[in-house]
Amino acid sequence: MIEIPAEETPRTNPAATFIKFSLFLGLGIFIIWLSLRGLTPLERSQILHSFRIANYNWVILTIVMGVFSHILRSLRWMLFFEPMGYKPSLKNTFFAVMVGYFANLAFPRLGEVTRCGILARYENIPFNKSFGTVITERAIDMIFFILLFFLMIITQAGTIGHYLNSNIYPKLAEKFQNPIFSSVFIITGVILVIVVFTFLFLMRKKIATSKFFLKVKKLILGFWEGLKSLSQIRKPGLFIFYSVTIWGLYFFMLYVCFFCFADTSTLSPGAGLSSLVLGSVGIMVTPGGIGLYPAIIQETLMLYGISRPTGLALGWIAWTAQTGMILLIGGISLILLSFNKKTNGKT
Repeated sequence: MIEIPAEETPRTNPAATFIKFSLFLGLGIFIIWLSLRGLTPLERSQILHSFRIANYNWVILTIVMGVFSHILRSLRWMLFFEPMGYKPSLKNTFFAVMVGYFANLAFPRLGEVTRCGILARYENIPFNKSFGTVITERAIDMIFFILLFFLMIITQAGTIGHYLNSNIYPKLAEKFQNPIFSSVFIITGVILVIVVFTFLFLMRKKIATSKFFLKVKKLILGFWEGLKSLSQIRKPGLFIFYSVTIWGLYFFMLYVCFFCFADTSTLSPGAGLSSLVLGSVGIMVTPGGIGLYPAIIQETLMLYGISRPTGLALGWIAWTAQTGMILLIGGISLILLSFNKKTNGKT
């Protein structure tokens, strides 16, 4: 394979990044305020009491499993590069993954760019190719999330199903069954499609030569490289094993936290599955799930008969363990990278 020089990472607009970060962080803080606002003085004292009596030995196990899951994610990521002719070291790949998670806590979606930039610098892997593998990896994780979501619906129909039927589905059905809403939705959609296609047709020559289009084209080609590398993976069985184990560890990272309290230690794995799936939504919405993740865990566990203070305390313990691990290991990885020397990365 012909040697391809490492490329510079794409430039980001600092002002836009700061605005996005402020909005997401503000949302997280607002959710924290909402979740604490309705607590009575008795419930607040119960939460503090829950923190005091929690068995933190299980939290240590959670952190260990979290580190192991990120090692497996690094090993899985390395499989993408073999068909391209690149062989990054496990050390640099792991550092890139952890620094990526570290960056995501500050600025959403910055981590994907950061970890690709690290491999471009230290392993000489072109940015657009590694970025393509990251997008592919995210798509695979989304498939696993969707599968777990349907598994939750099937296995927890008596609990989660009742909640969705009572609170979510009726509201959606009411909106879509509203003739005014449906008409406006359809007309707006048709007009929008016509306007977009007309604009693209009239401006097609200028768009084709614009810097933005060329950058998008390069990223799409990189994504295609990532898709091809997925179809050409030399060890598909190992890839599947890594993927299943990663999500298995995600489940146990949360489920073992249930044993921190006597009340939650008797909950079934089904409750853990519901907490994992619904809690993941909080991580997708706010940076690292700040504020929203503990609130969702609390609401989910209340469906299983767990009191509000205990559920919220468990949510904060699980979130703090996961976030603290990323801050610690990610920070250490960032420091160790500064002592690294650039390597070739080609096989």
